[in-house]
Amino acid sequence: MTNQPPQLFTAIDSLLAAVDDGTVLPVPAERVRLREAAGLTQAAVAQALGVRVPSIVAWEAGRAEPKAERLEAYRRLLEGLARRYPAPAPHPDHEATGPQRAPRPPAHDTLSGPATPKRPAARPATSHRPAAKQAASPAAPAVDPRFPHGPLAVLDGDGSAYGVNGIVLDCPARTIPELVEWTLGESGLGAAKLHRYGKDSDPLIVLTAAAAVKLGLPERLEGHEQRRSLRLPSDHPVVKEVGRAKWQLTQRGFGPWARIYRKAQGRQRQCVQLAILSWDALDERSWPGVAEMEPADIARVLGVYAQRVITPRGSTAVSGLELMTALRPPTRAERDEATGNWVPGHNPGSLGTEPMDPAPPEATSEHPVVVNSGWSGGFLNEEAYQWVRPVDLLSDEECHLPYAVGLDLNTAFLAAASRLVVGLSAPDHFHAPKFNPKIPGSWLVDLSHVELDPRLPSPFTPTGERPTGPAWYQTHTVAYAQELGYDVRPLEAYLRRETGAYLDPWHDRLRTAYLDTLADLGVTKDSTDAEFLAAMEGHRDTDPALAAVLAAVKATVKGGVGKLRERPQGRSYKQGERWPALERPTWRPDIRAAVISKARVNMHRKLRNMAVMTGLYPLAVLSDCVVYPSPGESPLDFLPYDASGKPKPGGFRLGPTPGLAKLEGVQTVLWAVDLMEKGLNPARHIKGGDAVLDEGE
Repeated sequence: MTNQPPQLFTAIDSLLAAVDDGTVLPVPAERVRLREAAGLTQAAVAQALGVRVPSIVAWEAGRAEPKAERLEAYRRLLEGLARRYPAPAPHPDHEATGPQRAPRPPAHDTLSGPATPKRPAARPATSHRPAAKQAASPAAPAVDPRFPHGPLAVLDGDGSAYGVNGIVLDCPARTIPELVEWTLGESGLGAAKLHRYGKDSDPLIVLTAAAAVKLGLPERLEGHEQRRSLRLPSDHPVVKEVGRAKWQLTQRGFGPWARIYRKAQGRQRQCVQLAILSWDALDERSWPGVAEMEPADIARVLGVYAQRVITPRGSTAVSGLELMTALRPPTRAERDEATGNWVPGHNPGSLGTEPMDPAPPEATSEHPVVVNSGWSGGFLNEEAYQWVRPVDLLSDEECHLPYAVGLDLNTAFLAAASRLVVGLSAPDHFHAPKFNPKIPGSWLVDLSHVELDPRLPSPFTPTGERPTGPAWYQTHTVAYAQELGYDVRPLEAYLRRETGAYLDPWHDRLRTAYLDTLADLGVTKDSTDAEFLAAMEGHRDTDPALAAVLAAVKATVKGGVGKLRERPQGRSYKQGERWPALERPTWRPDIRAAVISKARVNMHRKLRNMAVMTGLYPLAVLSDCVVYPSPGESPLDFLPYDASGKPKPGGFRLGPTPGLAKLEGVQTVLWAVDLMEKGLNPARHIKGGDAVLDEGE
């Protein structure tokens, strides 16, 4: 001991002095426990201490410590919380030291490798990264013993794989094939199927830029196209390495979302999904801010999404489409009476396993059905509203109102999908059929005779202009004309005999995900309208991670509907050729048309009821956003309420539920009229910052 350098003793003396002075803070895990026991958010603590949220994240992770007066204030806060929320006494059987180890789960039929795969021990989040905020996360479901470490992990360059609920695994992989083997054989990652006839979700590994480089991948994909559409060339060393290890890539190749697999053996699936962050796997529009988060927080965001929606399989649009199939699997096991064996059979209510050509008016102009038949009879034009009221139809009273208030309908397409009956079989052609509002399909009918108030958009066209002659419409559009009291006499129709509410489970799961995530952000269904508006005003700042989940859920709805009619991509495409999306049973433009038709009709019905109840007419409509002139800055100043203060049914109502409305933005009427005179749509910009709404595809 006498040979120790003097500076070591000096350091020890300084540490002891800090202990005596009371300036040593509790360990990072205790700091998190105390804050969460009190129900305080990191944002609330940051505001009280006059620092930014990342500082609190760093202090709670042990990556940094507060200085000077911040140290004293933070210590005082923790001491006060410790008096109110003392640490629970340890269980007598609980080991006092060492990290908890994940129990070794039994082998299961979805893993490759040895019959009893070796699992890496799970450890708490290490001090150099922020731990996932468990108390602020939604309650975790019961752990599937086959997948003890959750559906996914975010792999960093040091070999730390950050999973859900703060778990961190040690990943020894040095190559992509080694990563795949480790994921399937040792990681304990994956998720159980969402339907009894479905398949378990393959594990997802998200690679940070450092992890990608360590595994031999370029940090960025460079090219002239959008980065999300780029792929590694077939002669890249990593692609060759995957092939030499007897693994395969799907047809979309090694891009931002890559699937690596071997052919399934019986019920054994051997497939891993990779997402490369620095290749723009997480689109900023769908996952705002997520790609810039720390790995543990990225795992938290994606883990909540996987728990409530589905393990991501690509963009939110791809995930939305995959969710449809996961909840309505195309096949189920049936016994072959001749052989007694179990064979795949059609699952009633699903879209089956084979792609189905649309009717010519339901297709797109480049579709082989159209090009090869020489079809020239017109197409469905069921799209979301883009309408501005003519300025000469504004009254003096409207122009003298001070404000223009925008209302946005929550996930309008999701609301339209509820109990929506769609066709499940191939279309049949009929001449001069009698209209039946219960049969989904496409109808050629003349609605130009329908007379409506010109201060409202026409419900039959996305532009809001009155039809000029016969045109193709989806069933809901024609049914609305009948609802308005007009006679409809179709000239032709393409109808489907087998029908069902195919989207119901998709609607139910996404609706629950949307409402649960909003509730976690402090926006609940039992609040008053005034409380709802106040909660919505700052909900995105409550928890950026959960706010990103909410944005992803909304993008999943719109993107999933858009994918039902995915157009050809790439410069080499020639009209009349089939493109990859057509090989999916879920390429169903008629279902997309049904959702959008119903959403547009729902919007017009509310507009018409508002005019009756309040005498107010919209200035503009864009998709699910409508702008009204208003005497005040709040929707409470013009929405209809009865004498008891309850919202009147039929018009726009405030609330978090899909189909109800929230405040989109407030400007002046003069601002709105100026845009209208320039031919611009105020609903596109009402949010401020020259905002542009996502219109669904």
